[in-house]
Amino acid sequence: MAITAKINRLTFDDADEVRVLFSQLIGKKVDASFLLLPPFYTASGKEISVGRNVFINQNCTLYDLGGLTIKDDVMIGPNVSILTTGHPVNPSQRRSITIGNPIVIERNVWIAAGATIIGGVTIGENSVIAAGSVVTKDVPQNSLVGGNPARVIRSICDK
Repeated sequence: MAITAKINRLTFDDADEVRVLFSQLIGKKVDASFLLLPPFYTASGKEISVGRNVFINQNCTLYDLGGLTIKDDVMIGPNVSILTTGHPVNPSQRRSITIGNPIVIERNVWIAAGATIIGGVTIGENSVIAAGSVVTKDVPQNSLVGGNPARVIRSICDK
């Protein structure tokens, strides 16, 4: 929480200091190509792994207690929530148990503004998550998905 608060006092002009603090937060040095625009929120940080050339736009929440892997060349839009943890549906257990399920975001994924990614999913390489989508199941590689719950809209290929 202390490191996150320090990050959130910085601006776009403080990219080097954001990288230093984010590296402390996750316990691993991030690549010089990593860019995060504050504010940013997380439950821990220790279960986050990021690749090279990752961009995280402002006001994102990464609840990582279930494990979060973000591979190279990923772009995360503003107001995105990536949530590896949740609670049981059963009312008697909701406050006593936290369930963690990992999320893997493969290479070259773009998660557009306001999307929510729920624990236990893998987002395939080169895929796009449309703005405002709620991803509850694995996303095949080279796919555009959208909606709530997100579904495949079409295949993506370079022409």
